[in-house]
Amino acid sequence: MEKRTEISFHAFGQDLGTNTDAPALHLAMRRDLDAALVEAALASGAVDFTGSPATVEPTEKSVATDGMILRAPLIIAADGVNSPTAKLLFGQAFARDQIGFALEVELPTRDPSRALRIDFGAADWGYGWQFPKHDGTTIGVGGVLAKNADMKAHMSAYLAKLNVPDDLTVKGQFLPFGDFRVQPGKDQVLLAGDAAGLVDPITGEGIAHALHSGELAALAATESLKLGRPDQALGLYQKSLAPIHSGLRHANRLRPLMFNERLRPTFIKSFQRSKTLRTEYLRLLAGETEYGPLMQKMALRLPGFALRALLGR
Repeated sequence: MEKRTEISFHAFGQDLGTNTDAPALHLAMRRDLDAALVEAALASGAVDFTGSPATVEPTEKSVATDGMILRAPLIIAADGVNSPTAKLLFGQAFARDQIGFALEVELPTRDPSRALRIDFGAADWGYGWQFPKHDGTTIGVGGVLAKNADMKAHMSAYLAKLNVPDDLTVKGQFLPFGDFRVQPGKDQVLLAGDAAGLVDPITGEGIAHALHSGELAALAATESLKLGRPDQALGLYQKSLAPIHSGLRHANRLRPLMFNERLRPTFIKSFQRSKTLRTEYLRLLAGETEYGPLMQKMALRLPGFALRALLGR
């Protein structure tokens, strides 16, 4: 686990400043996190079906896998952005006109000199990131797919900016990017994490929401089963997701202010001049706050923000 309290902000080629007293951010390789979660699940009595294809049958309340049929009064599906379960329930896993897409590489060697860095605008309606970790560095770009016909070109430009060789293996993945499902499931099937569209449309952060929504789905399932009413689980779960949904709505409202071309120069200047805005964004990344307080701080600046945009200052 890599702990960092210093982060560098950039936007559309300009340096926005570096915060040296940021809330602690802890970075880990995804494979290490996944391995730790699997180990914890197995220690709690879970059965490992890793590598076995699974098919949900909602009407039968069953999952077919590894030659077996598993039945339960409730099913929680956390099968990712390309969720076969969501496609089965709603006809498609995600709305293509709303989906985001990201490319990522891993520098295999640790380099303590590399900054934890965020670059707004490294892709259209998106950003780039450089996350140093204990045994390497993760570098990527992501943005709204419909606005990025050539994400590979954005990736190449970003790697060049960071003096990173372009012969590394590139991996790609869709990101829900704020296109969350207001109804996170159907009947007695609950969707969690990326399958429910729970990804921040500005930061691209999804791990925290995945872990939290999985917990909330389990609590809703437990409560409804105690009541002998598994049909109430979806309603309980949807209600518990309200704060997350509210935060994603706030982020969807904020995103046009950040990426609108007319407002862009003013956004850059405001972020450069205000350590408060940068600090609130970092608190957001660290999970210490939600978008509400950040939106309030921006609202206080909005009259001047909009006026400067109109005056071109």
